[in-house]
Amino acid sequence: MEKLDVLRGCDLFHGLNDQQLGLVEKLCTNEVFEPGADLGKQGCKQDKIFIVEEGTVAIILEVGPLSQRQVQAASKFDVVCWSGGIEPNISTATARAIEKTKVLTFRGADFHEFCVAHPDIGCRMCQGIARVIAGRLRQAYIQLLGVTSQD
Repeated sequence: MEKLDVLRGCDLFHGLNDQQLGLVEKLCTNEVFEPGADLGKQGCKQDKIFIVEEGTVAIILEVGPLSQRQVQAASKFDVVCWSGGIEPNISTATARAIEKTKVLTFRGADFHEFCVAHPDIGCRMCQGIARVIAGRLRQAYIQLLGVTSQD
C-alpha cells in the first residue's frame, strides 16, 4: 500500500487534502515489527508515532509488576504511541505487535517541528491526535463501566 493511501485512511490526518498529505508523507518511514515486539512501553519516553498499515497492535495496561491487561487493539489506519507527539512524551500504555505489523513511523520531534512550521496543517493534525485520545478514553470508560456502546 502507498504511504499516501495510509495517511488518507488515518483519522489523524482527517481533513487534509492530497497536497498537504504529500508534505506529511515526507516525514514518515516504513517499519515492520514481528509478533511480540514492543512499539512503545508504558511509563517510558516515546519518541515515535506509528500508523498501522497492516497487522494488529495490542494496547496493554501494565497494572502491576507482573500483571498486564490488553484493553484495546489497533489495526489498519489506527494510530499507536501518540504520546510520541505530545509532551512530556511518556507512554500511557504498552503497544505490542500481536502479529507481523507494518507501520508508518514518524519521529515525534519531526512531527512537532512540522506542526510549528505549517500551523494550518499542524492544527488539524493536533485535532486528529485529540480525536484518537478521545476515542481511546471513550473505549476505556465503556470497559470500566462494563457496558457496551449503543448507537
